[in-house]
Amino acid sequence: MNLSRRQFAVAAGAAALVTAAGDVAMPAETTSTPGVDCHAHIMLKSAPLAPGRHSEPARDVPVEEFIAVLDAHGVGRGVLTQPSFYGTDNSLLLQALGRYPERLRGTAIVDPTISEADFAALRRGGIRGLRLNWFHRNTLPDAGGADYQRLFGLARDLDLHVELYLEGAKMPDVLAAIRKGGAKIVIDHFGSPEPATGVDGAGFRAVLDAVAAGSTWVKLSAPYRLGGAAPQPYVDALMKAGGPDRLVWGSDWPWVSFETGRTYPGCLADLQRWVPDTAARDIVFRRTPGAFFGF
Repeated sequence: MNLSRRQFAVAAGAAALVTAAGDVAMPAETTSTPGVDCHAHIMLKSAPLAPGRHSEPARDVPVEEFIAVLDAHGVGRGVLTQPSFYGTDNSLLLQALGRYPERLRGTAIVDPTISEADFAALRRGGIRGLRLNWFHRNTLPDAGGADYQRLFGLARDLDLHVELYLEGAKMPDVLAAIRKGGAKIVIDHFGSPEPATGVDGAGFRAVLDAVAAGSTWVKLSAPYRLGGAAPQPYVDALMKAGGPDRLVWGSDWPWVSFETGRTYPGCLADLQRWVPDTAARDIVFRRTPGAFFGF
């Protein structure tokens, strides 16, 4: 029997539901609400790179490849996160969102002095958040200063969120400054808790407080970026603080700097283990991100 390219991709995805480690990926639950992968990247090696970057693309990862991955695994929608190595040049991201406006949203990196008109244009182009990728920085920008407080106010007024990627030890002061601006907040990768202190660390406690206050959401994504710590205690604490309504899931595809041994079915299986209750997982995977990112 001859298969079309689309049928072949779907069949290949179904065949890959068992990972090399023997994990069985999360099945597509019976619902009309599409699932959302809230953290993925696209990249081209030919695109200009920002100075001071701590990583760079190992290969070309076009948006069509991401869409094929979603299709192969029954995930309807995705959120593309601007990689730090492109800095404030969001052109590749915006092109991708323009090609798939019904299926994709994005988070952009911007200069804090961006004009209101340019900020509004980003939203029209499918951007739903601005990313502060402040990981691996010796010196942090002043989140409490006039430029960033203005930026957070613009995000609040345009109903965009602020996405924060930062080491847990630096989290309390920065998170407090962002909360002061009044915008919604999404924190990457469990909040990047310090492995030595885990759920009791000051940074993670600040994340839990923000989640409990109702102003902050956390991505369950990239457990391999937790310094060897087990993710389940963080998931349990976050669920206790805010419930599934304050959590979303992301694959972190294509796993920049951690590519070896990763599979998309394995990422889906992670979510099934972390949130075993079907109703709660439906909220994390479908309902919350579908509404939050404006699909």
